[in-house]
Amino acid sequence: MSAPAPSPLAIVDAEPLPRQEEVLSETALAFVAALHRRFTPRRDELLARRAERRAEIARTSTLDFLPETAAIRADDSWQVAPAPPALEDRRVEITGPTDRKMTINALNSGAKVWLADFEDASAPTWENVVTGQLSLIDAYTRSIDFTDERTGKTYALRPDEELATVVMRPRGWHLDERHLTDAGGTPVPGALVDFGLYFFHNAKRLLELGKGPYFYLPKTESHLEARLWNDVFVFAQDYLGIPQGTVRATVLIETITAAYEMEEILYELRDHASGLNAGRWDYLFSIVKNFRDGGPRFVLPDRNAVTMTAPFMRAYTELLVRTCHKRGAHAIGGMAAFIPSRRDQEVNKVAFEKVKADKDREANDGFDGSWVAHPDLVPIAMESFDRVLGDRPNQKDRLREDVDVKAEDLIAIDSLDARPTYAGLVNAVQVGIRYIEAWLRGLGAVAIFNLMEDAATAEISRSQIWQWINAGVVLDNGERVTAELARKVAAEELADIRAEVGEEAFAAGNWQQAHDLLLKVALDEDYADFLTRPAYEQLKG
Repeated sequence: MSAPAPSPLAIVDAEPLPRQEEVLSETALAFVAALHRRFTPRRDELLARRAERRAEIARTSTLDFLPETAAIRADDSWQVAPAPPALEDRRVEITGPTDRKMTINALNSGAKVWLADFEDASAPTWENVVTGQLSLIDAYTRSIDFTDERTGKTYALRPDEELATVVMRPRGWHLDERHLTDAGGTPVPGALVDFGLYFFHNAKRLLELGKGPYFYLPKTESHLEARLWNDVFVFAQDYLGIPQGTVRATVLIETITAAYEMEEILYELRDHASGLNAGRWDYLFSIVKNFRDGGPRFVLPDRNAVTMTAPFMRAYTELLVRTCHKRGAHAIGGMAAFIPSRRDQEVNKVAFEKVKADKDREANDGFDGSWVAHPDLVPIAMESFDRVLGDRPNQKDRLREDVDVKAEDLIAIDSLDARPTYAGLVNAVQVGIRYIEAWLRGLGAVAIFNLMEDAATAEISRSQIWQWINAGVVLDNGERVTAELARKVAAEELADIRAEVGEEAFAAGNWQQAHDLLLKVALDEDYADFLTRPAYEQLKG
């Protein structure tokens, strides 16, 4: 490792946290500062490029595979690096934030992989950013435990061989970390903070444990953004003096533009690539964001009506499997977000059947694994993939050469036979207010109506309200969606919440603030690229 220069980074507007010096050591901050100096200018250029591409989509209302990278797609000779042993079998992955209880439960869950989330399932308070890093450090040194103060129940790790492999997800390129700034007062990108602190403290330790620093890369919009991540990995491995190719990255294909560049994204990361993941809510959010002024044919119906069997979603997932297996990468399926009820077994029975059908479909389509949000869903997903995989760790040998997806198939939104409903509008408002309120309290993964919701579901909720208003959508009850109707529904929901939780809890929460923020991002003429940006300005801590 090269000798670090004194870090010019400053911690600003943050209360001291217990044990923070273990995470924010001088050498760790020097590494983050080096990443910031070298890569933030390119990050800024790529964010500007996003805006240019969005303007082009607004002008043309279409997307296509890139002509300038046709040679990469046509070259059948290249493959991504072979998966390390710890990532050969990914048939079930559990997701969740990095608080101590979740860390222990996820590692003990029986899943093959835990997506340790610093992104959509974590509200980026300074406490969550720092203590989440401590949770992972303590997990790798087996010094983590947790006692629930309310129930007295204690949690501890199972033996190493029974623990899930960690794949850590840093924040997306668009979010800054306001509590960590350089000498000029410029904040460090949250992605570099999360990646840098985790990599610096754990890369060598993970290698000693027979694993490695593995990452999920969120919100990627182009192969050039994947190239930036690859350069970050090369620099980081050199800095710590560990072998090139030690890092492995799985990219979430959760933006519509990335869906047209899947092969190029794998190519850019090929020495560090591990696979691609097919998301749902962020992908739909990205479609609305990019085609929000494209007219009626791009109007999405209620979010819960857009399942993975919708024709344009089938095109996306089947192309992802074909692309991954053609290049030797894992194809990882979407989220089962159901949270089992402790009181209503009939609700559980119906939901478990839906989860099983979803996971059966993914396994039969050629996916190598899939996501769940709750430990009780691990056995259901495991059974679906065990039935198809047997003793094999994956099915990358299923090349899916029968798949032939055209550019227009990915944006054939009007191929779905469903229309917006009044109930869908109400649900969007309900989920938006309830999620944002919890997020403002520092919670990123929130159970709402028996579903685990994260920032992506709030994004699609507020985006649909915006799109329906601006497209003049008429709902199933004959009402046209207007700003006035959205305000009426939001006022009714706020009153319902007040009655539900009681005056004291209502006053102690952030309900009015969440209501106001949802309406701001749903009704403003200028569409905010990300809800989490204005929300972060209001986030305390």
